[in-house]
Amino acid sequence: MKYKITLLILFFSVLSFAQSETTGKLKTVIVTHYEVGYALHKPANTKEKKPLIVFISGDGEKGTDIEKVKIHGPLKYLKTHDLDAYVLAPQCKEDEDWDIESIYQLITKIRKENNIDSNRIYVTGLSSGGWAAWNLALSHPDMFAAIVPISGFVDLIPLEKVCKIASIPTRIYHGLLDDVVNVDYAVTVYKELKKCKTNDVRLIIFDDAGHDSWTRVYDNPEIYDWMFKQIKTNTNK
Repeated sequence: MKYKITLLILFFSVLSFAQSETTGKLKTVIVTHYEVGYALHKPANTKEKKPLIVFISGDGEKGTDIEKVKIHGPLKYLKTHDLDAYVLAPQCKEDEDWDIESIYQLITKIRKENNIDSNRIYVTGLSSGGWAAWNLALSHPDMFAAIVPISGFVDLIPLEKVCKIASIPTRIYHGLLDDVVNVDYAVTVYKELKKCKTNDVRLIIFDDAGHDSWTRVYDNPEIYDWMFKQIKTNTNK
């Protein structure tokens, strides 16, 4: 009888071990490799610190042909005019979307390698590049002295966080007849910024323009003159 009881206890003991479980945590690091091409215009005089314009193009300029980023924007303007500034234009690959941190790392690289005034870095972009300009400024508000988004998407921008950029002078451009990116997006983000009691944000709507409201902006020296007057203060960068 004692022998049977011993076997029974042993059986339950084995069963108990068989049903045991453990818990734990494993920390992993997922690395995504993202390649971004770019074109960089340098001013004639690089011995003195000069401002930097970061121009982010739209979907039509995606690919690997870097000449595409010169179709619109400041690099197009430079074909017939002078700008006493660096102009950096990243290029997104055809089958990818803009990666904000990759653009930030590119700006950081260019700033370290060139004689750039860190208090005069400006970001501008058109269409999907306008979306990227908004998000880049929201992610790194201490970097920029001015923001100029044109015909930009804002549907994926965290509007509740726009006060982070309220102190950055901003000019928003959009076409009233835009059938690609509705003008309501520009109106919405403008109203949200005004709630932050910012004193230097303007919304310019062209009544006769469609999606391409950027040509008249970038082909006009006024936008560059305005940007160059903006100087960031209280910087840690």
